[in-house]
Amino acid sequence: MLTKKKNKTKAKVLKNISEIRRFFHRNDEPIYFVSATNFNLLGIDEWCKNFKYISYIDCYDGRHPNVFCPSEQPHAEFTSIEDINNYLLQHKEVIDFIKRRGGKPNFVFLMFDEETERLAEQLGGTVWFPSAELRTKCDNKIETVRIGDKAGVPSVPNTLSEIEDYDHLRAVCEKAKLGHDVVLQSAFGDSGHTTFFIKSEEDFRKHEHEIVGQGEIKVMKRINCRGSAIEACATAQGTIVGPLMTELVGFKELTPYRGGWCGNEILATAFPKKIRERARNLTFKFGEQLRANGYRGYFELDFLIDNETGDIWLGELNPRVTGASSMTNHAAFAHADAPLFLFHLLEFSKQDFKLDVNELNQRWADPDMIDGWSQMVIKHTEDNVDIITQAPETGIYKMLEDGRVVFDRFDYHRRAVENENEAFYLRIQNVGDYRYEGADLGILVTRGRSMTKNFELNDRSQKWIHGIKSAYAANPLPVADAGPAVAEPAFKIM
Repeated sequence: MLTKKKNKTKAKVLKNISEIRRFFHRNDEPIYFVSATNFNLLGIDEWCKNFKYISYIDCYDGRHPNVFCPSEQPHAEFTSIEDINNYLLQHKEVIDFIKRRGGKPNFVFLMFDEETERLAEQLGGTVWFPSAELRTKCDNKIETVRIGDKAGVPSVPNTLSEIEDYDHLRAVCEKAKLGHDVVLQSAFGDSGHTTFFIKSEEDFRKHEHEIVGQGEIKVMKRINCRGSAIEACATAQGTIVGPLMTELVGFKELTPYRGGWCGNEILATAFPKKIRERARNLTFKFGEQLRANGYRGYFELDFLIDNETGDIWLGELNPRVTGASSMTNHAAFAHADAPLFLFHLLEFSKQDFKLDVNELNQRWADPDMIDGWSQMVIKHTEDNVDIITQAPETGIYKMLEDGRVVFDRFDYHRRAVENENEAFYLRIQNVGDYRYEGADLGILVTRGRSMTKNFELNDRSQKWIHGIKSAYAANPLPVADAGPAVAEPAFKIM
């Protein structure tokens, strides 16, 4: 009696970077990044076959071959980026696009919730991230402190407490020996909206409604520090760590929010070697603790570097891709090996792989693997409301000898920037959009530094910012006439 032979063969284990790159070059599974724009994962489509972007905002006027933007449909007011993603996943044109391309869809997001997971499952797809429940738990700034403590990653001297009033805050600070010049952070939200600098009762009164009754608050000692960011990926083989980046924070030319993130720099010499090594080691330890907690995949840590002592303190955790991800995934080491996010996709692909993570981390720590780039997130900083009548298009811009900034050519690759007198601008707000205080105009990417050695905006950056903002024109619009359509969103889209 003959028996049929089974044709199943065990999938090959990927053992080196070359095999990983080839695996994604041949990828047949459809993968979609669904978000307001494709900014966070810019360029990943060129590393991974069948990777597409589904975006709410068309930054490219229909000229990016892998960006799909459905037509505008009536919807409830968005209150979060999760709302945007849930709107997109229910849009008929998006559903038709996904079904037309076939296969089992896999989704990655900047932000998502349980409803997003339900909609992805309804489309027959899988979310390639840890569950929304686990991500929300990790994203809690209070929980971040606890994870850091377990991992041996110290936070700025702090205490966790609900705050009843200003007198109670003073008592809490005295008990924890923090002094009375402190920084408060609520559990969720970004630094521009949920970080409060409190030195007096007057400061407290300004933000009392955002502090009292908001649950447990992180109360930190005020330190003189510089912000930094580092991204990593927790995989089955260990935590892969990217380079330490500077952060642009609170520059009035870029953002109206004190303490608000407005860009990054990536360069080998931004911080002394000792600080870089310490930050990478702490990130690895934090990632290993995340793995022990069941989390895997991409994450980012903010570190605060004390200007007086050189101490490194944990600021916050972002369990996701972030506004800095496009910097990490375009660095020289990413082109030499593979973008960090490719390892996230690999982790969720169910493909077996084996890597010497220590060797990879050591190679990525080499200054020769890091080239100098900067990005600035340009917001509308004036306290007015208008409607845009002219907007600069996405592409490559040049700075002339007299300091004027002019459009040179369309492109969607930042690598097309040839020198420090060129820049890539990704437009967010377009003609017909309302412009209000805090609105994201776009992102400007340049070679070299945007800050001085003292971490102030340099002259070249000032000229770039002025040049881009000058390319916008708008007609004034009284807030009373604009109505809720121009209400400032309580969330950022990148």
